[in-house]
Amino acid sequence: MSNMLQEKIQSLASAYAAEFVSIRQHLHAHPELSYQEFETSKFVQDKLAEIGIPYRIIAGTGVLGILTGKNPDSKVMALRADMDALPIQEENEVAYKSQNPGVMHACGHDVHTAVLLGAAKILHELKGEWEGTIKLIFQPGEERNPGGASYMIREGVLENPRPQGIFGLHVHPGLDLGKLSFRKGRVMASADEIYITIRSKGGHAAAPHLTADTLLIASHLVVSLQQVISRNNNPLSPSVLSICSIQGGHTTNVIPSEVKMMGTFRAMDETWRKKAHGLIRKLAVGLVESMGAEIDLHIDVGYPTVDNDPVLTDHAWKQAETYMGKENVSETEMRMGAEDFGYYTQVIPGCFYRLGVRNTEKGIIHNVHTPLFNIDERAIETGMGMMAWLGASVNL
Repeated sequence: MSNMLQEKIQSLASAYAAEFVSIRQHLHAHPELSYQEFETSKFVQDKLAEIGIPYRIIAGTGVLGILTGKNPDSKVMALRADMDALPIQEENEVAYKSQNPGVMHACGHDVHTAVLLGAAKILHELKGEWEGTIKLIFQPGEERNPGGASYMIREGVLENPRPQGIFGLHVHPGLDLGKLSFRKGRVMASADEIYITIRSKGGHAAAPHLTADTLLIASHLVVSLQQVISRNNNPLSPSVLSICSIQGGHTTNVIPSEVKMMGTFRAMDETWRKKAHGLIRKLAVGLVESMGAEIDLHIDVGYPTVDNDPVLTDHAWKQAETYMGKENVSETEMRMGAEDFGYYTQVIPGCFYRLGVRNTEKGIIHNVHTPLFNIDERAIETGMGMMAWLGASVNL
C-alpha cells in the first residue's frame, strides 16, 4: 500500500507541476512584505476553497487549512509554509518579475507557498488512502521580528488538535535540483536585532574638543563589539555579531549630534546567547559614556534556534530516501541563518529540511536575499510531492 501511495503522489505531482509553477510565478510577481500579505493570504484562501479544503484565518493574514484522511484521530501532522517577501528590488529579467517596486520574493517563500498548496491538492485527492489529520499552516511574517510563527502559535495553530510533528522546507540555492538535505538536532541559529543610538550635542568638525564625536565613538564601538564577542565565546560554538548599518551626519564639517547603528547577533547556544546580551550592554554603555556621549541600546530578542527532532527527522530522512532515492538525499550543513520555524520546534517535534533549486548550467546560482535569486522551477514538483509524501507517510 505504501508503494502504491508513493507512486500515486509522484504521478499527481508530475501531473500538477505546471499548475503550481504558474501559481509560484503569480506569487512571485505580487510579493508583499511581512504582516502585509493581504492579497497573498486571499489568494491562498481562494485556492484552498477551490480544492475543497476548509480553512480559517489566523494571526491577521495567516491561513490554517485542515485536511482529514481515514481515521482522522489516529495521528495529526502539520505542514508549514511562509508567505512574506523582502524589501529588495528585483534584478531578474523574467516574465514573472516582481510588479511591486522594492519588494521581492528573494527568499523563496513564493516557492514554499506554492509547494504547500500543491501538496494540499495531492493529499486532498488521495484522502481515502492515508490516515489522520494534516494541518496546513500558511504563515505570515517570517522575515521580521517577532516572527509570524510566534503569533500563529499564540493564537492556537498548534492546538485543537495538537500535531505530533511539523514539517517545513526551505529552498537551498547551494543544493542542486532534484536533491534534498536533512539534519538532526540543532540546524539553525538564534537571531537577535541590536539597535543603538549615540547622542551628544554635536558641533563643528574643527572643534571636536567642544563635543563628543559620535561617529568616532561608533567606530570604536563596532570594533569593540566584535572583540567582546570573539574573545568571550567558546570558539567551538558558532556565534556571529554583525553591525550592518551606521547612519549619522550629512556634511563634511559638522560632527552629528546623533548616530544610529543596527546589527544582528546570532548564536547556536542559548546560555551563551543570554550571557552575550549582558556583555554587549555592559561594553556599549561603558565605552560610549567613557567617551562623553549618551547611549540608547535595545536588543530585540528574536528567533530561537531551530532544533530538528532526531526521531521525526530520522523518519523523514528515510521516507525521503524512499521517495527520492538514497543518492539524492544528504545531510545539510549547520548554518548561522535564522528561521522562526524554531518557535514550532520549541513546542512540538519538528523537521526543517532543504529543497535543492540550483542549476549551474542555467545560471541559477544566486543566494537568497539577493536581487538575482531565482530557482529552477522543476523543484516545485519535487517539493510538493515530497511534502505530501511526508505528511501522509510519517508517523511518530
